Amino acid sequence: MKSVTDSFVSLGHWPSAGGFGLNTDILATNPINLSVVLGVLIYFGKGVLNDLLDNRKQRILSTIRNSEELRKGAIEQLEKARARLRKVETEANEYRVNGYSEIEREKENLINATCDNLERLENYKNETLLFEQQRAINQVRQRVFQQALQGALGTLNSCLNSELHFRTISANIGILGAMEE
Repeated sequence: MKSVTDSFVSLGHWPSAGGFGLNTDILATNPINLSVVLGVLIYFGKGVLNDLLDNRKQRILSTIRNSEELRKGAIEQLEKARARLRKVETEANEYRVNGYSEIEREKENLINATCDNLERLENYKNETLLFEQQRAINQVRQRVFQQALQGALGTLNSCLNSELHFRTISANIGILGAMEE
């Protein structure tokens, strides 16, 4: 330790006769060299280091500002997307409700149309049955009338002889003649 102190004390006692030489004492020369190098670095490097730190600070601040702007933009886009989602959900609910209402209306219309068709078919069936019934009644009447007429003709033919027949025809011709005049 004494040698380090001696080296600092000997700084003031430089030999004036000698000129320039190398000091090989490591303990004496290292602190001096380090203090000189540090002094030069601090003096000249201070501005460079400040510039580097200021540039770094500006880049960090710029990155933070850009990040904030991007975050604000992302938040705005998120809010817009949420608003669109709410709008679309509302429209989807309206379509769903309207769709169900439309389906119910169509169902009721179809049921009503089917009931109307069934009622018309029932009326047509009843009309057809009534028509067929009237036709059958008319056919039965015609047969009864034909049979009665044939029976009456048969009875008349069997009861009438030719002279009575001739007189009936002559009387009818006379009635027809009187009608024409």
